[in-house]
Amino acid sequence: MRRGHHNFLFLPTDALLARFMPKAGGVRAPRLLQAALLVLFLLTACRPAYEVTRAEGGRIAVDSVWDAAVDSDAIALLAPYKARVDSLQHIIIGTAKETLDRGYPESPLSNLIADVLRGAGTRLAGKPVDMGLVNFGGIRTLLSQGPVTLGDIYEILPFENIVCILTMDGHTLSRLFAQIAASGGQGISGAKLVIGRQGELWQASVGGKPVEADRLYTIATIDFVAEGNDGMTACGEAGQRECFDGCTLRGVVVDYIQSLTAAGKPVTSRRDGRITVQGSTTKQP
Repeated sequence: MRRGHHNFLFLPTDALLARFMPKAGGVRAPRLLQAALLVLFLLTACRPAYEVTRAEGGRIAVDSVWDAAVDSDAIALLAPYKARVDSLQHIIIGTAKETLDRGYPESPLSNLIADVLRGAGTRLAGKPVDMGLVNFGGIRTLLSQGPVTLGDIYEILPFENIVCILTMDGHTLSRLFAQIAASGGQGISGAKLVIGRQGELWQASVGGKPVEADRLYTIATIDFVAEGNDGMTACGEAGQRECFDGCTLRGVVVDYIQSLTAAGKPVTSRRDGRITVQGSTTKQP
């Protein structure tokens, strides 16, 4: 399609006014009117000869069709980096005693990760942290029985989430527990919840004691949750939030597994009733 333009010779402002806005009865038009007309003139000075009348879109399947024309230069460029990544992914860092699955309201894998988070928070804070909290959405798959590789942990925890410590009062914590109950459960450590089939919060305790409205509680979690995401908006209302750059959830889990291996122990976890749902069955996230 050919595109046309209207061509103009741009003159100084006074010359333009004199040419296109001559005096009326010996009196030049008001300056405000002159300026308005000048802007209108400039806006219409160069208009395309066509306009968009319709836009269409759709999805492009990313499948084996694209493998038919592989960019050999790109493959060659990435080859040394791929080799390095592949070698790291297959490094064995530990052994899982049994398969650790994930599922609501609690699961062996979510319990393990929440426990590791609370332990990391305690080390970072230099004092005991009351709770650990991880969202099921951040745990992408299960941990299979047998050798545990670095690649396995990347598959389970693919995001670059960093560890954060929240400080909130009991009022806010009670709202958080209600939100966890409404979601059907999340990965928690240091607390116990009893929830109903419709997501009601029936009972909550931290460290074996009921939540005290005016007491301050500390929670080790990840930045995504700390910002109030995944339905846990109460986390975004915490009175204090401290996040630790470079300290990723994946990193602390890897460190934990390696510490078990150094001590000659396997990775293991179980359901222990930290979240129970009366009258319902376990579901998968």
